[in-house]
Amino acid sequence: MFLKFIKDFGLKKIIKKKLSGYKPVSSPDRVMTVGILVDESYFLDKELLISELVSFGIARNAIKTLSFKERVRPKEIVDCCHYTRKDISVTGNFEKTDVAEFIDTPFDMLISYYDLEKPPLVLATLKSKAKFKVGFSSVDNRLNHFMISSQAEKYTEFVSELFKYLKILNKI
Repeated sequence: MFLKFIKDFGLKKIIKKKLSGYKPVSSPDRVMTVGILVDESYFLDKELLISELVSFGIARNAIKTLSFKERVRPKEIVDCCHYTRKDISVTGNFEKTDVAEFIDTPFDMLISYYDLEKPPLVLATLKSKAKFKVGFSSVDNRLNHFMISSQAEKYTEFVSELFKYLKILNKI
């Protein structure tokens, strides 16, 4: 518990320093590839969120996910890409190669699907090379290009609002 506090304190300092000079630059490109950053310690319906995106016209093979978990139990089977606080170095770099690869991928849109601000999630959003970032309005407004005021449990509402505004912005 104490180590978690110390690591979060260090990550907050790194985030604050990076956010001071950070200005998200939007791209006029259409959305073809999507990255989803999910807090799996809070939101467990990741597959339902993906199927909702597919129903709005995003190809299933163009969607990649990255999950944050508070901890992974010893006998727990974890699918695909995930990370914990242990996978972040003291300097704020991600030590797992699949996480670093996800962050370096230039997605057309990154969906930061978490409504509680946690330093490991904010750091991943901040370091992402995505061209257009979408998230919840309850998280720091400097991180995302577009924010939706909703709750994480209401994924259908979130996706329908997202696509309504993506059409207005000529992103799809």
